[in-house]
Amino acid sequence: MTEELRSLLAAGEVVLDAASEEKLEAYHAMLLEWNRNMDLTNVPEEEMALRHYADSLLPLMQKVWFTQGARLIDVGSGAGFPGMPLAIARPDMDVTLLDAQRKRCDFLQSVADKLELKNVTVMHGRAEDAARTNLRETMDAAVARAVAPLNVLCEYLLPFVRVGGYALCWKGPGLFDEMDAGRAAAAILGSAEDMLLRLPIENREHYVQAYLKQVPADARYPRRAGKPLKAPLGE
Repeated sequence: MTEELRSLLAAGEVVLDAASEEKLEAYHAMLLEWNRNMDLTNVPEEEMALRHYADSLLPLMQKVWFTQGARLIDVGSGAGFPGMPLAIARPDMDVTLLDAQRKRCDFLQSVADKLELKNVTVMHGRAEDAARTNLRETMDAAVARAVAPLNVLCEYLLPFVRVGGYALCWKGPGLFDEMDAGRAAAAILGSAEDMLLRLPIENREHYVQAYLKQVPADARYPRRAGKPLKAPLGE
């Protein structure tokens, strides 16, 4: 996987050191092993370098989103994408992996323990509840991949983000149908400025939609668990 991943990352001038490459290989091996017994991913192994690892790491090309020593939360982390590869590639960042399923958290904690990732915290819970803890508005970046529509993601992510930080949403080509509702929801939650990055992957449309947090989020948000998905903002 390493050679293919290096080639894919070169398109965005993202370079990993030897220690990060070794840890990514170990993470990959654990993912394959655990996936035999639980539903972590249905991506074929031969496509993982592209669809999991390069997809997670190429946004590092946009350096303003991932500053030195940044605090980052991955909401709905699942098998760890994009948060775990980002934590491995950038040990200077403090990364929280949040997921509502205990079994997935057990996997993520096992990876963090085996790879001795001191910069990773695994948290079991829902975004709507966690954003009302001491994590609220403390993150430089809140990220999510394949979790929900943009307007729902805004309510999940922006309450975690400090003023001046970013909510980052990994999306396929369907994001263009979600952009108007996403902007409307982002405005309600403290962002009136957004940026779109197309990942430099040949023959693949994948993007990161970013929202800059400009003012604190209203204390009403996020709403109680389940409400953002049932009654999305911006519609």
